[in-house]
Amino acid sequence: MSLKENSTEKPIGVVGMGSFGTAIANILATKNKVIAYARRAEVVEEINEKHSVDGVKIHLDIVGTQDPELLCKSCETIFFMVPSAAFQEVIRAFAPYLYPYHIVIHGTKGLCLNLPQGKSLGDLEKISRKNILTMSEVILKETVVIRVGCLAGPNLARELYLGQPAATVVASRFNEVILEGQRLLRNDKFQVYGNSDIVGVELSGVLKNIIAIAAGALAGLGLGENAKGLLISRGMVELVYLGNALGGSLKSFIGLAGIGDLVTTCNSTLSRNYTVGYRLARGEKLQDILNTMEEVAEGINTVRLMKAFVEGTGMRAPITENLYKVLFEDLKIEEALQYLMKYPFSVDVDFL
Repeated sequence: MSLKENSTEKPIGVVGMGSFGTAIANILATKNKVIAYARRAEVVEEINEKHSVDGVKIHLDIVGTQDPELLCKSCETIFFMVPSAAFQEVIRAFAPYLYPYHIVIHGTKGLCLNLPQGKSLGDLEKISRKNILTMSEVILKETVVIRVGCLAGPNLARELYLGQPAATVVASRFNEVILEGQRLLRNDKFQVYGNSDIVGVELSGVLKNIIAIAAGALAGLGLGENAKGLLISRGMVELVYLGNALGGSLKSFIGLAGIGDLVTTCNSTLSRNYTVGYRLARGEKLQDILNTMEEVAEGINTVRLMKAFVEGTGMRAPITENLYKVLFEDLKIEEALQYLMKYPFSVDVDFL
């Protein structure tokens, strides 16, 4: 029996056709028809008339739409693949058409602020865990959907699009969500693991972006592989402590979505966060970098949120704190590195 003959009757929804959303839509379309939502009419037109996105060819069984209601009525399983800055807005646009029977799996590696109405981050002296939402928590807050999952791992979109071997993690509190994600996505070149710690998996994908920016900066300075090994190992420790403080489990941080994704993004010029760090180290200004990037580097917002969170808890997170000063307070990268080299770490690993 072919994959097509074994496909479900209902199509699968994909919301957001950036590079990652397009790659996932292509994988899904090998087994099922896909209805893809894009905000811009010209993107939908290109999908339906040219079977491409920004000139990149996509699977013939992907159909574009601008209609959230149509997508939700047609699909029972929906993948949300939009940047974190727009995530809450998009979820609210879809909320009237989402029901408890839907399965929603997101692939967004970011965090959302949960503040009192009319308040901004600058209005508060400190923030706590209740002021930070993962993307699954945004879905649960804004919709009546119950069965929520996330997609995370070392998944560089370009490599997925080319069909190169890769793996990912589908995390959810509901085993049926994990099984559905595995059934829809797994193929000969794409392995899909399961994890019940959805918050830990989400946090792994979010926090590693901080370290990826720093890794790019090291590369931009030409400081070699020893320095990168130091950064990644100390970054892993910092990720674990921040992740535990935010409610994640150690098993997620040392798995594919944690250390697997961390190593990948800290070594790849395809990573947007790595690219930001690299370009900063080469002397470019942050705003100039952002103005010329086609897609969002999620780590920048994560640094800002984690800096505020660390201050509110009394923790220390030296990589995050110094990277914040580089990004937003004009601290030179060389000075930040010197501080980290002198930071009095006395124990290598103390969280096991």
